[in-house]
Amino acid sequence: MKKYWQKGPKQKRIIIIGSIILLLLIFFLRDDYQPVLLFLRKFIFLIIIGGLFLWFTISKFRSALSGGKRILILLGIVAFFATGWLFGWQIGLYRFMQSYNVFNNLNLTELNELPLTQNERIQPYNNIVTMAYESIGETQEVSPPQLVRVDSTNQWTMAVQPAEEYTWQRINDNTEELFAVESTSPFPRFSDKNRIPVTFSIGESLAFSRNTYNAVVQRFNIFQLFNLEPSEVFYMKDDNGKWVQVVSLIRWKGFFFPYPAYGGVMVIEPGVHGFSDYLERITIGKGTYIPPDEIKNYPFLTRQNTLAERVSRLEAQSLQFLGGFTDPLPWNMETAVKIPDLADDQNQQPFVTDFDFSGMNVDAFSGLYHWFGLEPIGKERTSLSFSVLVPADGTDKLYYYNHAAKKEGLAGVSAMPLKVIESRKEYDWSVNKPVEFRPFIKKIAGRKRLFVLSTVTSKRDDSKKFDGAATPDLALIDVEYRDVVWVDAKHPSEWNAEILKQLGETWKASERLTDKDLYPEKTEIDVQPTVVTDSVSMETKTNLVQ
Repeated sequence: MKKYWQKGPKQKRIIIIGSIILLLLIFFLRDDYQPVLLFLRKFIFLIIIGGLFLWFTISKFRSALSGGKRILILLGIVAFFATGWLFGWQIGLYRFMQSYNVFNNLNLTELNELPLTQNERIQPYNNIVTMAYESIGETQEVSPPQLVRVDSTNQWTMAVQPAEEYTWQRINDNTEELFAVESTSPFPRFSDKNRIPVTFSIGESLAFSRNTYNAVVQRFNIFQLFNLEPSEVFYMKDDNGKWVQVVSLIRWKGFFFPYPAYGGVMVIEPGVHGFSDYLERITIGKGTYIPPDEIKNYPFLTRQNTLAERVSRLEAQSLQFLGGFTDPLPWNMETAVKIPDLADDQNQQPFVTDFDFSGMNVDAFSGLYHWFGLEPIGKERTSLSFSVLVPADGTDKLYYYNHAAKKEGLAGVSAMPLKVIESRKEYDWSVNKPVEFRPFIKKIAGRKRLFVLSTVTSKRDDSKKFDGAATPDLALIDVEYRDVVWVDAKHPSEWNAEILKQLGETWKASERLTDKDLYPEKTEIDVQPTVVTDSVSMETKTNLVQ
């Protein structure tokens, strides 16, 4: 380069202009090369180890005099990287160490009892997607629905945006409408007041600088480019009642086996696409960054759902180290657990659930959490080992209830589909599937009882995904007694009564309960004593009389 510079004025101009162009490309194309920076950040330790090994072996290779020694060195290099690939990726040692780092940095709180659930959602995720697509035009698509708190209710929110197949619309159009439908309704409506007119010049399907990922990455400073990455996009109201786009961020932490953690959010205001907006996007990006330690200063982000599921899944999985560092290893696994992913579910754990902690001596808010039902590692073991609750607003805590240590003997999520299928043999289960077994915890008959709520959904023979049901069939499974209670989706207030009607006598006999335990709100006049008859004794007495 120095010799080329010294050749003359023309060469100098070429170098200067080329340098300016290179700097401009580095500045304006930050969103394009940021994945490379993240790769370096995620694997920096392994890259350094590999680089040092290569430097050492290549220097030995150059100084080797015989061809045989050089061949041995080359074989050693291949063996080193092949061994690293086998143990690191194929066997999963890298993920193992990454999960251990997550566990060491968790703020764990063990619960003595489970909180109650409230505002149960009726429809599963993919039914919401299907019904949304039934309500839009050819050149439109909906963003992935997210369950968030809007005012005082939980709603599925998603953007109606230009479809990825139509390039011109992605370049030219804005996102001009949102869907916001009640999650507690069996018949969510995608019309009238549930269609919110709001304009965003930034969107998940929009092209180039108007893409949400690109606009957010352009907003990062040089250090954030190495440490932060955008994740899920949520649509919700801010503290002024204005609809905003909230992008969950993942922060990479640690040097040895870096791991993902909650990195705060980027809040994008609504607005139209214009020239000044374009200049802002390509230069400094769009959005207001709110770090994790400042989330508490924004009420609309607290008790909300803004945590990336990728982070909460890794946090929940890291509970496999509760029994120690060596417990998840193949020769141990006494308390090692896994997240059960069911083959027929398009939406896997976690399930965003509204929990009520009132009346419990725990420093936890009542609101949205990511719930996991962890099970033992083995495929044939389907018991419920842990219930894990990760605050969905990114609060630095993780709550867990240890079912296995209390020897409760509860059935896990993996065992639930067969229970539902057995209870209704008249169904055509080749096209109907019970999906999304989410928690349902209520105080019935004197104590808190854990059920899982499942929706039976259908799909066409030529469809890879489930189709929306007009009137969903709901099943509540008692994980302790393994019995299935079918409930009416249109009358959630009657579910407890249905449960008590079907299981009350079983609980009474098994747990030696009284009528007052079963019906604590009734008076003595309302409660009629139960007459228990012994069929064998009655038959014997009849024979004696004859």
